[in-house]
Amino acid sequence: MKNLFKTNVGRLRLIGFLEGTSLLMLLFVATPLKHFYGYPHLSTTLGTIHGALFLLFVFNTLSVGVEQQWKFKVTTWKVLLACIIPFGTFYIDKTILKKIEL
Repeated sequence: MKNLFKTNVGRLRLIGFLEGTSLLMLLFVATPLKHFYGYPHLSTTLGTIHGALFLLFVFNTLSVGVEQQWKFKVTTWKVLLACIIPFGTFYIDKTILKKIEL
């Protein structure tokens, strides 16, 4: 776990995990609470947290893409697309990011 903080790829993996988890919580917990039970507070709070993590993920992806010299049409767009698809960041972590950090 401490190794994740030492490299840009490690930080991107950590932010990806947090961003993916916040997206899933927003979709499967906060949104149903808001629409079915009339409890919008969790959705508002979690939406703000997810938005901040989303921006961090995008900026760090671009930073790692420049550092690793990724071609945008080959790798970078896949990583950026992953943050809008549920479970996408976990898939990208396993298929792309984990291999880079070896």
